[in-house]
Amino acid sequence: MAAGNERSMKALKEVWKRAENSLCADCGKPDPDWASSTLGVFICLSCSGIHRNIPSISKVKSLKMDYWDDAQVQFLAKHGNAVTKAIYEAHIPIYYYQPTYNDCQVLREQWIRAKYERKEFTEPGKQLPYSDGLKEGILWKRGRDNGQFLPRKFLLSEREGCLKYFTKQDAKEPKINVKIDVINATFQPEKIGNPNGLQITYLKDNKTRNIFVYHESGKEVVDWFNAIRSVQFHYLKVAFPIASDNEIKNRLTRNFLKEGYMEKTGPKQREAFKKRWFTLDHRRLMYFKDPLDAFAKGEVFVGSGENGYSVQKGLPSGTQGNFSWHYGITIVTPDREYLFTCETETDQLEWIRAFTSVINQAMTPQEYAIEAYFKFKS
Repeated sequence: MAAGNERSMKALKEVWKRAENSLCADCGKPDPDWASSTLGVFICLSCSGIHRNIPSISKVKSLKMDYWDDAQVQFLAKHGNAVTKAIYEAHIPIYYYQPTYNDCQVLREQWIRAKYERKEFTEPGKQLPYSDGLKEGILWKRGRDNGQFLPRKFLLSEREGCLKYFTKQDAKEPKINVKIDVINATFQPEKIGNPNGLQITYLKDNKTRNIFVYHESGKEVVDWFNAIRSVQFHYLKVAFPIASDNEIKNRLTRNFLKEGYMEKTGPKQREAFKKRWFTLDHRRLMYFKDPLDAFAKGEVFVGSGENGYSVQKGLPSGTQGNFSWHYGITIVTPDREYLFTCETETDQLEWIRAFTSVINQAMTPQEYAIEAYFKFKS
């Protein structure tokens, strides 16, 4: 018996060591140490918890702590991540967001359920709930002024190229009507205080407007997210006919590069530093009094190094404004310096890394136009 167990463990380790199984099959996290004995995939601890919630589809076991018999090991050897992905991920729409281990629970859970439970990607041309260019339904939206979440009807239309929402079910005119190409959507469960919280932002008069929504159903809110991406993808295919699918995919919804509290002072650099919530959305650094504000109190354009932008650790000597946090950052632009302070050195270094990643990128023609707008406004 002991010899048989030793043989099984040796065979298991051989399968486990294959390059294809070195990343979690569902989120890409390195060194997965769990596996599904019914699907044949190697997964991380976090994804194994999601698999455990669909026991009719997947039975999970630890590769380190649980016993694997010969038949189970042979099943893993025949399948593994490459073979199983070829089955369950055969026809993923290019616009569909495939989450990583850095993404929130609802995105990862619905990705796993879409693959293995609903089998959404196993057949070509399958009609999906987010793929027909039209989606209508109720989302709970946070009020701009009172902060109360109320049910609102939303309508997404590929034909009209827009997203609308209505304050009443029978309303003839929408409260907003936003062109699809100025919309971004990103999951914000912690900020919104709901595991299915979604932040929708759009540009209005070149200013960013935030809408915070959620739905009780994780599937429904993720379907909305992918429906937005689907409509955006088809809109951009028409607008940029020579662009490749991957180029267009990279222009769909995006996560913010960095968010969190910093202190800032005014342009004279003698005012007291005030605590604000900052969001870095590529070249737009926005700051808010509260993370759930509908509009930013101000925005800073972060250009490229070759155009005179840089980030420096610390504050200029002789800075006069009073500040309570002592880890300074200076953003240098062609027109002025912006001064910020962080609560911890870790925050400071993370913000500097985020700013540096933006500054090191060359600017696009569209970004030159945005820079010109910011200069005109100031």
